[in-house]
Amino acid sequence: MRSYLVPVLLVLAAAVIGFVTFWYFPPKEGPVYSPWLGFLAGAGVGLVILWVERLIRRLPLSQLVGGAVGLLLGLGVAKLLSSFFQVLAQGVVSTFIYVMLALALGYLGLVVGGRRFRELKIMEGLAHPFSYVSKRLPKKECPKVVDTSAIIDGRLADICETGWIDGPLIIPNFVLSEVQHIADSKDPRKRERGRRGLDALNRIRESGKVEVRFIDQDYPRIRAIDEKLVRLSRDLKAKLITTDFNLNKVARLKGVEVLNVNELAMALRPVVTPGEELRLQVLKEGKEKDQGVGYLEDGTMVVVEGGRHLIGKEVTVVVSSVLQTPSGRIVFVQPKAEAQAA
Repeated sequence: MRSYLVPVLLVLAAAVIGFVTFWYFPPKEGPVYSPWLGFLAGAGVGLVILWVERLIRRLPLSQLVGGAVGLLLGLGVAKLLSSFFQVLAQGVVSTFIYVMLALALGYLGLVVGGRRFRELKIMEGLAHPFSYVSKRLPKKECPKVVDTSAIIDGRLADICETGWIDGPLIIPNFVLSEVQHIADSKDPRKRERGRRGLDALNRIRESGKVEVRFIDQDYPRIRAIDEKLVRLSRDLKAKLITTDFNLNKVARLKGVEVLNVNELAMALRPVVTPGEELRLQVLKEGKEKDQGVGYLEDGTMVVVEGGRHLIGKEVTVVVSSVLQTPSGRIVFVQPKAEAQAA
């Protein structure tokens, strides 16, 4: 939950500065302004600063300088602008303008630069400036937006740890909120899935293999989270990681490249060909007479013809055929002794 202490202190500081400025530095000539007018003016400037900062924070910025550099640049620009305004105004008004410019631009430079400092990639590839062997070219980012289904699935953490996915992984706050809502569900199964997703995110961050970025960018006018994910992926020119079948189809129709964890798992299943020998544990009866059923390590169902009497045993079988169905792949096998006899 966002803390409102710093924004409140900013508005209060701006209001107090306005009050003190108008009180202690009255104009030598011309009308005298009430200190409370400076108080209201300062508070108004503080609110404008917060509004501008909120707009900037929502933008998908690629590179920004750090907070310290941003603060120095902000103060420098404030000094230049105040010099320009000194030609138009003197006395208390000129002082007030300089103080407010310094406060506004310094705050914006510090906050925006500090929050986006991790996106700065200028120093990448310059770790060995005097070495022709170790010198690397700057790496182009390929951001990937992660949806709720991919987070609670849990397999994404294993994929990231293998190094097959490069970052950064973009986690919108509206997705994180949905995962947290699932983790707080009264349904034990949903609650377990949500907590598994949060644990997976922690594993990814702690492993250090892939950079994880949480962003505040949202689309208040769009209610459906799937539509927000597609819009965000298009705005960031990012790929979308999901296990949701419908979101997969919609995103591709709208020109967003999708990385489907389920499709990756299907592609990595071991190839089984007729005549190949397998070592298999027969676990239960099949639907047809005298059939036994076992499973490969990836969960593929294996039907053992004439294997009912082998339930509970680990046997060597020979693949006779492979059937691809809408729900998955089914492998039909025969015990090795019977296959050789045939």
